[in-house]
Amino acid sequence: MISATNYISALQELLENIKVHQVEAIQQAGILVANALETGGIVQAFGSGHSHMVAEEAFYRAGGIVPVNPILDPRLLFLDGALESTIAERQSGYAHEILQREEVSSKDVAILISNSGRNAVSIEMALELRSKGLKLIAITNVNQSRHSASRHASGKRLFELVDIVIDNCAPMGDAVLPLPGQYSKQHIGPTSTVACAAIINSVMIEAASEMLRRQLPVPIFPSANVDTSDEGALKKLLERYSDRIRYFRHEGQ
Repeated sequence: MISATNYISALQELLENIKVHQVEAIQQAGILVANALETGGIVQAFGSGHSHMVAEEAFYRAGGIVPVNPILDPRLLFLDGALESTIAERQSGYAHEILQREEVSSKDVAILISNSGRNAVSIEMALELRSKGLKLIAITNVNQSRHSASRHASGKRLFELVDIVIDNCAPMGDAVLPLPGQYSKQHIGPTSTVACAAIINSVMIEAASEMLRRQLPVPIFPSANVDTSDEGALKKLLERYSDRIRYFRHEGQ
């Protein structure tokens, strides 16, 4: 049976599974983020395909941590076409090209999001950032990744290359509801974006909790769309990190 209520129930079950089985990894990831921010680093967030939305979810977000840099690329964002995105995420050497536009420091921490964890761009991004001295956090579908062959020359999957692995607990193939009758081999209702968005926000919450425990300032974005918002204060928040996060810079900077 497929319906909106069945889908939402399946998502609730998925999120409960994450709460029960992934909370320790989420807490450990939060500590890595807090460590980076305490020493002057930022969060580098990267995902290709639909996973780029998770990197963007953590960026410039009301109620989110300020020093988050989404590593975005037009080819991977579907801006040059859907099939071009698939080609780009499988292209060897492309992660190196993407990183030439970014300001990356060994003080930073990286959150890499990939449901399959098998494509070259995510694996090479992990290898490139690890070579620069960053601690790495992966949000991925561990079961699906274990049952998939790597598309990178190393033969590695993303979960094999990072310091902390957070399983999004999504089903094989992402979609959760089987179709009936002649369509029974197909499923509908993707889950990984909802799961990964909940996870990355949970990591940021754990990071904020750890920073408060250390009596450190926690740079949090207020909403810019409520009547009490202060545009001047918002600009000051952006200026503090504009040398590291290019999306915080004014035009012409």
